[in-house]
Amino acid sequence: MEIFKSLLHITSAIFTNIVFVVSMYYLILSFFGIFRFKDKKEYSPIKNFAFIVAAHNEEVVIQDIVNSLKKVEYPKEMYDIFVIADNCTDSTAIKARQAGASVYERFNKDQKGKGYALEWMFDNIFNMEKKYDSIVVLDADNLVSKNFLKVMNNKLCEGYKVVQGYLDSKNPNDSWITGSYSIAFWTSNRMFQLSRNNIGLSNQLGGTGFCVDTDILKKLGWGATCLTEDLEFTCKLVLNDCKVGWAHDAIIYDEKPLNLKQSWAQRKRWMQGFADVASRYFFKLLKKGIKEFNWMALDCALYSIQPIITILLGIAMVLNMVNYFTMAPELITQAINIIQSANFNILRVGTVLLVVMQFIYTPFILILDKKFSFKIFLYYLIYPIYSVTWIPISVQGILNKNNKEWSHTTHTRSIKITDLENVN
Repeated sequence: MEIFKSLLHITSAIFTNIVFVVSMYYLILSFFGIFRFKDKKEYSPIKNFAFIVAAHNEEVVIQDIVNSLKKVEYPKEMYDIFVIADNCTDSTAIKARQAGASVYERFNKDQKGKGYALEWMFDNIFNMEKKYDSIVVLDADNLVSKNFLKVMNNKLCEGYKVVQGYLDSKNPNDSWITGSYSIAFWTSNRMFQLSRNNIGLSNQLGGTGFCVDTDILKKLGWGATCLTEDLEFTCKLVLNDCKVGWAHDAIIYDEKPLNLKQSWAQRKRWMQGFADVASRYFFKLLKKGIKEFNWMALDCALYSIQPIITILLGIAMVLNMVNYFTMAPELITQAINIIQSANFNILRVGTVLLVVMQFIYTPFILILDKKFSFKIFLYYLIYPIYSVTWIPISVQGILNKNNKEWSHTTHTRSIKITDLENVN
């Protein structure tokens, strides 16, 4: 029994220390997102853009995104709107045309999914008589801020070839799931995306709301056709020393799933894609990072193994619980001794730090971007439940990484850009 306890204690310590090191890295990284620096310069509109909206049976929302793009404050002759009606069986194509978009219908039952649809559309764009400096990728359920192209134009003029915009939420107050999603995206935008930008690391593409320089897309090729095409292309860019920029003021409003079932299916697809991409890119990025002392590659490599890190966190939690259970008598004695000694101050400081992180730091981050409200705080109180669900989802994602079938999230609610508050 003593040998079992010793092995359990050692194993628990190993997993706990790994999780601790990774957590401390992300915590320190997050501090660099507290401050925002003003853009260096305001540039005149000189870049031409092609908006590409990927849509599969999106008749309910497709006109909202097209109308939103038509309201963008940028010279109208310098951007065009294209909709990919990908394997649609509804009136998506008809409604997109009625709204004023150029519609390209694609039917391919063998190569299904957004990545294949984008690759097909990029080839169409390249072969057009009109040439575009940059291509913006969006989802059908998105809406964009009016200043979107102005901000992207500035970033491209600064020298970036790929830029990710700020992923916001269309429906944060609809349910505790949409609230949790929104908190996750808002905090990630500030704590990890803005922070990476501030210290010179490459940002991560978020699947939508990003623009790519046409020349770099032709040079490297798309080739990202897995379930998380954004992560795959991000890894490809970093391996080719192309840094992804961050546009904090170019806002994309994205619709979040309403219930746990929809959320579970979507996040499982993400984790399947992560596991697939990590199996193909992690060691390449790690090798590049070590060989070239390239921190950008190391950071991207760490990001690519999020399902593994999440599972390690879960294992550490379980092992610690079992470890504490088997050592309960000793722990009770130790607790009494701690309370009776000066070490009580250390325990108290640790507890205070935990409370600060849980109930002050994250709300503070939300306040910085004006996302904090009483209802969001209530959602934040049950946010840990949402966080814990990532553990079984990550396990499923790794076990099913070879399943490339695309699971489509159905959008049933029409929200117009004029319905949203605080639109630029």
